Amino acid sequence: MTAPASAREALALVCDDFTELPAAEGPSAGDGPIGWPGYDRTRAAAAARSGESESVVCGTGTVGGTRTVLVSFEFGFLGGSIGEGTGARIAAAHAHARTHRLPVTVLLATGGSRMHEGMRALVQLQRLAGESARTRAAGLPQLAVLRDPTTGGGWATLGAGSDVVLALPGAQVGFAGSRVRPPDADPAAYTAASQLAHGHVDAVVPAEELRGVLGRWLSLLTRPAEGRVPPPYALGATAPAASGREAVARARRPERPRADRYLAEVFTERAELSGDRAGGTDPGTRCGFGRLPDGRTAAYAAQCGTATRPAGFRTAARLVRLADRLGIPVLTLIDTPGAANDAAAERAGAGPAIAELFGAVAEARVPVTALLVGEGGSGGALALAAPGNTWATPDSYFSVIAPELAAAILKRPPEEADETADRLRLRPEDLVALGVVRGVVGARPPAGPGG
Repeated sequence: MTAPASAREALALVCDDFTELPAAEGPSAGDGPIGWPGYDRTRAAAAARSGESESVVCGTGTVGGTRTVLVSFEFGFLGGSIGEGTGARIAAAHAHARTHRLPVTVLLATGGSRMHEGMRALVQLQRLAGESARTRAAGLPQLAVLRDPTTGGGWATLGAGSDVVLALPGAQVGFAGSRVRPPDADPAAYTAASQLAHGHVDAVVPAEELRGVLGRWLSLLTRPAEGRVPPPYALGATAPAASGREAVARARRPERPRADRYLAEVFTERAELSGDRAGGTDPGTRCGFGRLPDGRTAAYAAQCGTATRPAGFRTAARLVRLADRLGIPVLTLIDTPGAANDAAAERAGAGPAIAELFGAVAEARVPVTALLVGEGGSGGALALAAPGNTWATPDSYFSVIAPELAAAILKRPPEEADETADRLRLRPEDLVALGVVRGVVGARPPAGPGG
C-alpha cells in the first residue's frame, strides 16, 4: 500500500468514518494580510488543483473503534503551509475536542509557515502551541502521524509536540526543509528513520498497518484502569534466599525471568513509546501502555537488566508524566545493576536524567506500583521505585550499592564482597523488615476446579 498523497486519502487510510467540521473562517480578502502580490490568484489555483479551500481538513472520525478529532494536511494546497486560515481551522478542531472530550489526531504533511502571509503566518505556531497546551491541560491525548514531508513549524508544534508520534516509512521529517538546509547537510538526518533512532519518533509504521496501530494507541490512551495495578506474581524462584550473597547470585542468573516475561504476563497487548525527545534511546528500558485482562489500560516503565542510560530515565519520566496527565495508573519493573556510569552517560546528563525521573514519580497523582524483579542497583534502580508501594520477587535484591563496589569503597579485598553482601541486608525479606518494600510476591496460585 502506497503512502497517502492527499488529506482525504490520509483520512481514508485510517478512518472507519469521517464527518467534516464546518470551516472556522473563510479565506482572507485580496492578497492576504501583507498584500503579497498575486496571493489571491495563487490560493485560487491551489484550490482548483487540490480540491480544498485550505491546507487542512478537520473533522471527527472513528479509528479502530475510538472516536477522535482529526486534522489532515493537504500538501497540494501551497505545500500544506500554515497560514491564518489553517490556524483558525485547527484551533476550532481543538476546541471541539475539548468540548466533546475527544483525543486529537493530526495527519501531517507540511512545508511549514506560509511566506505569503509573513509574520501573521508565523505567529500561528504560537496559536497552535496554545491550543495544544489547552488540550493537554484538559487531559486529552494528542497523536501525530508524520507523512512526507513534515518540516518547519508544523513539525516543531503539532508533530514533535504530540504525546505519541508515528511516521510513515521514507517520510522527510525535520525542522529544516530541503531547500533551506546547509549544502553539505546529510540528507539521512532529515528522515523518519533518523528521528526514530534519535528518540524523537515512537515508531515508523507501514501504511497498511497504520489504521491498526493508530487505533490501538487511541484505544489504550482513552480507557484508563481504575486504582492501583496489583504487583505481578513471581515468575521465577519462590523460596527465600539463605544469604545476601545468594540473593545477589540468584538475581544475576541469566535464566531469571526478565521484564518481557512479566509484561507478557500482565498485559494482553501493548504499544511502546520510544525515545526521550532529547536525542537518545535506551534499548534496556521499555516504556508504554498495555491492556489489562479487564480491557482497561495501565502504563509501564520496565528496566531490562542492563545499566540504565540517561535516555532510559528520561523516557521513563516522559511515560510517567503522560500517564499522570491522562489518569492512567503506572506499573514499573525494576531490574538494573545501576545507572550507566561511563563518560558518555555523564556527558548525556545521567544525574539530571535520574533527578527528572525521581521528580516525575514523586509528583504523580495517579497510583504507581513498582515490582523489583531482579537487580536493584542503587539510585538508578530507586528512581523507578514507588514510595510506599514497591514490592519484590524472591529472586531479587536491592542495595545502596553493588556489594563489589561497596567492598572497594571500604578498601576491602574483592574476596570480601560476599560478606559485604550479607552485611548490606539486601535480601527481599530484609527489605521488608527495613520498610523499604511492602512485601515479597509469591507465585500465582493454581487454578481451582472451575478454571
